[in-house]
Amino acid sequence: MYIASVFLPLISFVLSFFLYNHTSKKNIDILSCVLIFTALLCSIVGFISINAINDEMNIILTEWLSSGSLYIDWSLNINRLSMTMILLVNFISLLVHIYSVGYMQNDDKRPIFMSYLSLFTFFMLILVSSSNLIQLFLGWEGVGLTSYLLIGYYNHKASANKAAIKAFVVNRVGDFGFLIGIFAIFIVFGTINLKEIFLLVDTQDNAYFELAGLSFHSLTLITMLLFIGSMGKSAQFGLHTWLADAMEGPTPVSALIHAATMVTAGVFLMVLMSPLLEKSPFTKDFILVIGCLTCFFAASVAITQDDIKKIIAYSTCSQLGYMFIAIGISAYNVAIFHLVTHAFFKALLFLGAGSVIHAMSDEQNIKKMGGLFNKIPVTYFLMLVGTLSLTGFPFFSAYFSKDLILEILYTSSNSISMYVYGIAVFVVFLTSFYSFRLLFYVFHGKCNAEEKVLAHVHESPNVMLIPLVILSFFSIFSGMLFERFFFGIHSINFWSNSLVNISIDVTESFLNQIPFYIKKLPLLNLLIGLFISLILCLIFKRISNFLKSKLNFIYIFLRRKWFFDEMYDLLFVKTSNYLGGGFWKSIDIELIDNLGPDGISRFVRKIGSIFSNFQTGYLYHYALSVIVGLTVFISIYFYIF
Repeated sequence: MYIASVFLPLISFVLSFFLYNHTSKKNIDILSCVLIFTALLCSIVGFISINAINDEMNIILTEWLSSGSLYIDWSLNINRLSMTMILLVNFISLLVHIYSVGYMQNDDKRPIFMSYLSLFTFFMLILVSSSNLIQLFLGWEGVGLTSYLLIGYYNHKASANKAAIKAFVVNRVGDFGFLIGIFAIFIVFGTINLKEIFLLVDTQDNAYFELAGLSFHSLTLITMLLFIGSMGKSAQFGLHTWLADAMEGPTPVSALIHAATMVTAGVFLMVLMSPLLEKSPFTKDFILVIGCLTCFFAASVAITQDDIKKIIAYSTCSQLGYMFIAIGISAYNVAIFHLVTHAFFKALLFLGAGSVIHAMSDEQNIKKMGGLFNKIPVTYFLMLVGTLSLTGFPFFSAYFSKDLILEILYTSSNSISMYVYGIAVFVVFLTSFYSFRLLFYVFHGKCNAEEKVLAHVHESPNVMLIPLVILSFFSIFSGMLFERFFFGIHSINFWSNSLVNISIDVTESFLNQIPFYIKKLPLLNLLIGLFISLILCLIFKRISNFLKSKLNFIYIFLRRKWFFDEMYDLLFVKTSNYLGGGFWKSIDIELIDNLGPDGISRFVRKIGSIFSNFQTGYLYHYALSVIVGLTVFISIYFYIF
């Protein structure tokens, strides 16, 4: 059942892809959904059984590579952490597959799309179930490859092709750091097997790298390199630029990428490597700062965006920042807790956005919508649930996970934790503002859609709404249902040895000692954000236009995403083009070509032209040449001999 839960999506990909021209689209839909559903059932059984035996296991499938001291087998690492992720990935993937049947109804290449979704799911399952870093890296790169295929699925659009290439290239930067980190781990530990690495961590606590006369703490260097990889996959500050552009792909792709696969891979990697992180306080502080910057940056940009999918995309980026903040204060279990709750409400929001786009004839600008709550009431209610959960409204899922991160951050002894706490709480206000801004512009107020668009507004079919209803249930109740497994006394037995469970020392009684106003500060910020959003986006829109004109520079700065794209274009794209052009002219053309192929060809042509002068076409010239040649030859012969 463990093997089936991982490899059934691969079978779904193979059958869907190769039966594309041999059966109907409906049969492919049924086949892929049934196989992913079976994988989910196997995941549920596997999750229950691994909890029942209260142990972990390593399922060896085959030997992969053996060379010297390097031995790699293809195996599955089954423990509480990996099974939690496997169950989550298969669950979200199944709902996205079902939703895609309706959303991609009119797409002639739908079987190809379904096969890509299955392959994407498979690579993520390989990533989270790997027992060694090379196998994990294979899943890591596979997720990157399939994201390229899915983001660029509408390959007739230039913007989609550019977005796919951008995502691929930016992730290569992070992947380079990850790969160097794997090499460093093998040099230090002599193995890439995760279990062996964790057993040897204490023995390498005082190990150092010597490089160019400088000394680096080995575990700090390794964890920093691994985190660079995580920054790329999880779109953290500096390597985040691909995330919003990835919205060029079909909406189900956005849901799968943001909810349970690609962007959560970086969080999973850092939690998985928690035994190494605990030996590197510098890396944890760096993660804390980057998480805080990401959290604030993404939320500040989201308040100025008008594209419904991009607003939700930046909310993902911001929520990932919260997860890395939790990792930076050693609350690894709480980071996974927020990852799980986030998966439900983020999938709900993206698929709900897809339902809106479907109803609005592919329109994505929220300012060209409005007044849709009575035209698509079911979608409105479901989007409201997702919004309340995202903002951390009391008793919705993020209220339990995100507020727990803030409370642990407040009690942290880290020297910078209070500064991070202040920013993280302020981001709650920004999150509330842009979330309700989206809701008000789309569903309330005056409808700004064209008449021909408005005439076709309709509720989505049941095949699209049923996944949303299921996700809404978990968006409401997952926090209260799963909290005892992820945090508290019961979590000791739940997590066992699958991650470092430091924050268990922060007991519930200690958290209860936090002042009342501190506990309610996130709620206060949420309500302020809701109120200001209501005023500016629904009641007094003129105030919004007035503030925009008076604070135009700030608005443009945020609207242009802190000018990161322009800065990277200047620093890397234009600079590399300038240097490349210069080297091409001065070295390739002037030096290599002139001294190499072009120079040699010119020399041969010149020599040829000289000798061609002797080719006159007159017989007596040739006779004279023969006589002169013989005379010279005979003279030399007699002179020598």
